[in-house]
Amino acid sequence: MNDIFIYDSGIPISRISFGQAISGLGPVMEAYATRPVPVYVVADANVESIADEAVSVIEKTDAFRRGDVAVRGKYLVGATEESKTMRTVLDICGWLLGSGADRNAFILAVGGGITTDMAGFAASVYKRGVRFAYVPTTLLSQVDAAIGGKTGVNYDSYKNMLGVIRQPEFTYICAPVLESLPQRDLMSGMAELVKSFIIEDNGNYRRAVEFLGAMKRDGDCRSPFRTDAGGRGLLSLIYEAAAVKAGVVSRDQFETGERRKLNLGHTFAHAIEKNARSCVDDITHGEAVSMGIVLAAELAEATGTAPRGFASGLRNDFIMAALPVDCPYPVESLAEAMKKDKKAENGAVHFILPAGIGDVRICDLTADEAVSALKTFRAGR
Repeated sequence: MNDIFIYDSGIPISRISFGQAISGLGPVMEAYATRPVPVYVVADANVESIADEAVSVIEKTDAFRRGDVAVRGKYLVGATEESKTMRTVLDICGWLLGSGADRNAFILAVGGGITTDMAGFAASVYKRGVRFAYVPTTLLSQVDAAIGGKTGVNYDSYKNMLGVIRQPEFTYICAPVLESLPQRDLMSGMAELVKSFIIEDNGNYRRAVEFLGAMKRDGDCRSPFRTDAGGRGLLSLIYEAAAVKAGVVSRDQFETGERRKLNLGHTFAHAIEKNARSCVDDITHGEAVSMGIVLAAELAEATGTAPRGFASGLRNDFIMAALPVDCPYPVESLAEAMKKDKKAENGAVHFILPAGIGDVRICDLTADEAVSALKTFRAGR
């Protein structure tokens, strides 16, 4: 697979590389050793073995043997929403300072989206910014969180309220790191993958839904390496989803317009997650996104953005794909969190509504207007 690049005014600023094994990280890392690079690894404690393997790969490169690359240490973080705070970012910065990291430091984050978000944020503010790169180890991070430059942490249980947009030097994606991923986490990432193809189809939405449907039917949800009828596997779907996001980010890096479309389902999802934390319910980000996309489809139909029957058709697709569809909370209970969504401006929220597969639109509504429309729509079904 060819590398994918994120561009700024036609200039490549971030590289997404794909490989069949973690060993492929070596050549990618070596390409960035244009001067002596001290590497500091920040990893999710749950994937320490993958981080150690990544270090071993780096230490076998010619650049390491020449002394152009040196691994200076490893810092493990607890990758939970509760630990995704400024405290953890400050702890990472304190470790860097205590380890003698200077402006030439290169942070390599190994883990899922929580880890890459925190490590990228720390790298962005430490000594006013040092270089960093990602090895994402969850499906959700491979298709979404580790691509596009968004970094940040939660504040007062509100999702990603503090952060910056700054691109990693590269993101290295390989499917084998998903082998030990729990089934629930794998399916959580599938929701973000399908989201990409609702935004920009290219023939991949139906393929992804059928791929997931076959996994469910065959009881093979644990294998990320199955193939479809065309002999294409999950890595090719990851590649296509990454290409969608990279294209959107290249056209609107700082989310002033088109990039808002990548938030499909997320305004509802973040409110669902806020409620889940308050109620001590166990709902993953991907599960919340899946429910949020269904709510967005219903709101699209309620506002006339999508044709009649669209929401039920999408809902049926999600059920076939084993993705959750029912929000466990009354829609009115989501309003307060949506009002404080970071995408809210002048009292209105930029809701992303699907008009059809491959056609999503930005619709500005207040949270109360959205809730009222949804309640009316559901009452009329």
